[in-house]
Amino acid sequence: MSDEVFVERREGVQVITINRPYVKNALDGAASREMARAVDELDADDDLRVGVIAGAGGTFCAGMDLKAFAAGGESPGIPGRGFGGITARRPKKPLIAAVEGWALAGGFELMLACDMVVASYGARFGVPEVKRGLVASAGAAVLLPQRVPQCVALEMLLTGEPIGARRAAELGLVNRLVPQGETRGAAIDLAGAIAANGPLAVAVTKRLAYEGRDWTFAESMEKSVTMTRVVSASDDAREGARAFAEKRRPVWTGR
Repeated sequence: MSDEVFVERREGVQVITINRPYVKNALDGAASREMARAVDELDADDDLRVGVIAGAGGTFCAGMDLKAFAAGGESPGIPGRGFGGITARRPKKPLIAAVEGWALAGGFELMLACDMVVASYGARFGVPEVKRGLVASAGAAVLLPQRVPQCVALEMLLTGEPIGARRAAELGLVNRLVPQGETRGAAIDLAGAIAANGPLAVAVTKRLAYEGRDWTFAESMEKSVTMTRVVSASDDAREGARAFAEKRRPVWTGR
């Protein structure tokens, strides 16, 4: 990885840090591709269970690096994958955003592509594209009305005005609020709580949570049984039962 996107590993948790504070962690094409490679590593490595995305220097991400785009014309959107490599194709494994400062424009959409959000009390969230005659095309215009009441989503999308962290938490956009400087650690703690669970069960649960939104009730019952059958018959399911009976931590193999 480059100096502008660096990756750490912590007991089953991958931490991806956008390290471009001189442009408020706005992404250019190269940084976006580095993030996509990191997420590919997350999904491919059985030792990694959960990912965390953070920003260096007190800002999560201010969206697209407009100066880099103006100078070279290179977009941070990756064909088939979207902004940062995740807005159009989420990773299979859980992903947590650790937000301090601004999550703005594409940065807000990057946050929406994560499964959970830990934010500082001073964080700010916004989709100001209409103020520049643009449309939030990396997911916010579609996903935000699914996540918050439509009138609230439309106010954010059509005025371009930001909201604070407490309001974002009230709306359900943020899981946990913590003091400034503690979001990264809190996100890693949340990731660790997920990583401690059976990886097969976590993966199928995430699939059901997202794919099930498009199913009828009858389809959801049928597909839940079908998709969970392999988990129930797995070595991990037997190990979970044994560990519970023996009052010890389970040792997962992902099989």
